[in-house]
Amino acid sequence: MHPNIYIPEAFIEQIRQIMPEHLSMDEFIACCKTPLRRSIRVNTLKISVEDFLTRVADKGWTLTPVPWCETGFWIEREDEDSVSLGNTAEHMAGLFYIQEASSMMPVTALLKDNDALDCVLDMASAPGSKTTQIACAMENRGALVANELAASRIKVLHSNLQRCGVYNAALTHFDGCVFGGWAPESFDSILLDAPCSGEGAIRKDDDAMENWSLESVEEIAAVQRDLIVSAFQALKPGGVMVYSTCTLNLSENQHACHFLKETFGDAVAFEPLDNLFDGAKQALTEEGFLHVYPQIFDSEGFFVARIRKLESVESPKVKKRLGKFPFSLAKDKEQQDITKSIKADLDISLPEESEIWLRDKEVWLFPAKLHPLLSEIRFQRIGIKLAEQHKKGYRWQHEAIMSLAKGDESVAIALTPEQAKEWFMGRDIRPEDMSGKGELIVTYRDYPIGIGKWVGNRIKNGLPRELVRDTNLFDI
Repeated sequence: MHPNIYIPEAFIEQIRQIMPEHLSMDEFIACCKTPLRRSIRVNTLKISVEDFLTRVADKGWTLTPVPWCETGFWIEREDEDSVSLGNTAEHMAGLFYIQEASSMMPVTALLKDNDALDCVLDMASAPGSKTTQIACAMENRGALVANELAASRIKVLHSNLQRCGVYNAALTHFDGCVFGGWAPESFDSILLDAPCSGEGAIRKDDDAMENWSLESVEEIAAVQRDLIVSAFQALKPGGVMVYSTCTLNLSENQHACHFLKETFGDAVAFEPLDNLFDGAKQALTEEGFLHVYPQIFDSEGFFVARIRKLESVESPKVKKRLGKFPFSLAKDKEQQDITKSIKADLDISLPEESEIWLRDKEVWLFPAKLHPLLSEIRFQRIGIKLAEQHKKGYRWQHEAIMSLAKGDESVAIALTPEQAKEWFMGRDIRPEDMSGKGELIVTYRDYPIGIGKWVGNRIKNGLPRELVRDTNLFDI
């Protein structure tokens, strides 16, 4: 990052007025002009932290644990100039997620001493870093509703959920303000990582402050007040929600939380985060929130508040127009046939906490805990697409493999590094002295990377076109 990066004088003066006395303004400005450390989070839906560290031990990666996330690490790489982190085989296989360290903090706050994970809402979820982090904690059980207002970001969100093997999620495409009326007191836990002015993101985005102004901050804060009220209305009594932003001003942070307290009074309880991790007290506010200035942990600036709903509150009455639901629940015989077929074809067992739904010739796997909300909310996408029916059975889908396969199935075939690279480039594979019949699971270093089909002695590549990479792939 250029040391002369633009930082508005009004922003500096604002920070000067609110920054705690024990912190240095000079250190704050110097930190804002310093490049952000890269960090990753191990995806425990696919691999344990221990196994991941063993797998990458020979890569020349230096991994330093993130104090507030047991699966998070700051990363330094010897091969950083030759291969982008997103083009490593481990990333493409979904074994880790590239996520800024501070952004792991809100989910840690949501999950601490919290067993209420049957039905969770991530109200502003794209690109999916926190959604996948929640899914890991849920172990793909229960139901996870991932909402995103920006249509352009839905595709990225879905792609990241698919890569990471999340199958208990359902995507919605709404202004988050609708949830209080559409699904009042429906969720056990809620994360509202609110859209914000992005003041804390200046270390990774040279243009973060380009359109910043005091007026724009107040406009965004008004939106956030509506969102936090809606989230609280959608939360079950006794449930926990976390409100977070990657910005630093009081209007978008403490003031939004105080507005919620003023609106609902004794129903709102702020739960202090001083014991969230060792060192958390360095960023603690008098209310018990975490107000993370970038120089405290050498991270992005962030704000995190944990809020408990102590009693029921009133929600707005709305008229719903959901339209006709295009899926039908598979009958018992159909469920049995599909379950037996995927076991026979791919040696995969379907998870117990799921339901099979049909739409035309498509076969889908939905999270069972979502069932009560199917008649309450219009969903953009639910669960994963398992297969398409055809005359001779089922054509199994890439996302089914990425979500359900373990890599040790009887039909799995391991690729060499050279073959894996060809696979990610969308090319067919010709294993030496091998041929077969039907579909198979393709793996690289023990982990599934897709589905193929034998055509004589050739494995036809089933990687979706949008996932094909053609340059700067991992070294062989």
